[in-house]
Amino acid sequence: MTKYTWLTLAGMLAGLYTASAQELYVNSEPASNMAAKSLGIRLENQGYFKPDYRNRTTLEAMLGVNKYLMVHGTAYMSDFYQDKQRFEGVSTYAKYRFYSVDSVQRHFRMAAFAKASSIRNIQYNQEISLEGDNTGLQGGLVATQLMHKLAVSGTLSYLRAFENRGGYEPVNRNSIAYSVSAGYLLFPKKYTNYEQTNINLYAELLGKSNPGKGQYYVDIAPAVQFIFNSVLRVDLSYRTPLTNRMLRNTQNMYLVRVEYNLFNIFN
Repeated sequence: MTKYTWLTLAGMLAGLYTASAQELYVNSEPASNMAAKSLGIRLENQGYFKPDYRNRTTLEAMLGVNKYLMVHGTAYMSDFYQDKQRFEGVSTYAKYRFYSVDSVQRHFRMAAFAKASSIRNIQYNQEISLEGDNTGLQGGLVATQLMHKLAVSGTLSYLRAFENRGGYEPVNRNSIAYSVSAGYLLFPKKYTNYEQTNINLYAELLGKSNPGKGQYYVDIAPAVQFIFNSVLRVDLSYRTPLTNRMLRNTQNMYLVRVEYNLFNIFN
């Protein structure tokens, strides 16, 4: 394959991505969307080792409807609330990008998102989490700034918990979630073809608070990400508290994720 062909392919793939590599955050979503008319499949495992080893496996499908709208559908299975692994429930997520200012190697974008989950688990945690723990709704805003190889993003959202399936009442009904994420493109130093492996480093601050309860936490979650042939992504992360006054499962948790993207499959 000639150099011209490689560069053409690289340009086509760059055009397919509306999010740069360094803003594909591991523990949060950027304001940018995935490529339109494309499908992403994620398989993820998260867990903790104390007081004993527990883990959750997540299967997620992501669809880029157009350059403004993307949707997710997710299923959860874990042994967090019982001795054996079992199916916990599902969630759906939608993000709409409503503002963009783009220039060469820089952009600023804002998006609104909403999430809904239906879960069957007992509830004893003070944290409201729609990632397999609580039935509820979430809505918020995210803003992302790309500056050459560095991308910084902030998210603010409100969560409302409802009775879980099976008649389990939540410990708390309301929560505020916030995050600040930074991603840096370490390799390649210069793009020459789409088969080059991308290596991204991330640092994310993840927090929640329950209004009027004196319950809150802020975690730091460093991560490394590898992107192969522009379609296969591998994420490794570990989150640990900077401050914690909330009973939850997400304290001191590892994350391993594999994602595969199929571009332009609906054209």
